[in-house]
Amino acid sequence: MGIAERKEREKEEMKRRILDAAQQLFLENGYEKVSIRNIADAIEYSPATIYLYFKDKNELLFALHQEAFHTLTLKFQEVFQEKDPYQRLVSMGRTYVQFAVENPEMFDLMFIMTAPIDALECREDIWTEGRVAFGLLVQVVQSCIDAGVFKTQDAEAAALMIWSGIHGYTALFLRKRLSMFTDERRIELMDKAFTLFVETIYKGL
Repeated sequence: MGIAERKEREKEEMKRRILDAAQQLFLENGYEKVSIRNIADAIEYSPATIYLYFKDKNELLFALHQEAFHTLTLKFQEVFQEKDPYQRLVSMGRTYVQFAVENPEMFDLMFIMTAPIDALECREDIWTEGRVAFGLLVQVVQSCIDAGVFKTQDAEAAALMIWSGIHGYTALFLRKRLSMFTDERRIELMDKAFTLFVETIYKGL
């Protein structure tokens, strides 16, 4: 490995360390309470090192936010291999739930923490990551409409209803609001709730 390649690898490794430390601190303490110095202390480097990679805390937060949505979007794109429109929608829903359960910290940053959106509004930017992910869901719903699976003609409204429904019980699960049930029963209920939901929208839309 040449000098240039080694330096590039070391740069990427340091960036990863910064991002991992920032995500942990943001989730544990809240975005507002975390400073660049806190992150620097966590990786045992000076704040100046972090500024070599990110100009401020907002940029660091959005790097995590974008990274998380990129991961989810790639997983969503896999469901387009399904030929049947309705099964494509079912697969997307299961992908969403599975992603949340397997990546609770990432999911928290994407959909639960208000900080990313608050910072976005201050910059007067559009929530591009959310629009892209939601756009994929709208595409799948539109394919169901075109195939005559759903009677409604408003793909965005239907997509919002579907997203809200699946997100609701997924968030309850991640926020430990289903702790009145045993671990086995929680998983069983999540699966049954999803099955019931997709059957309902099939008949109702």
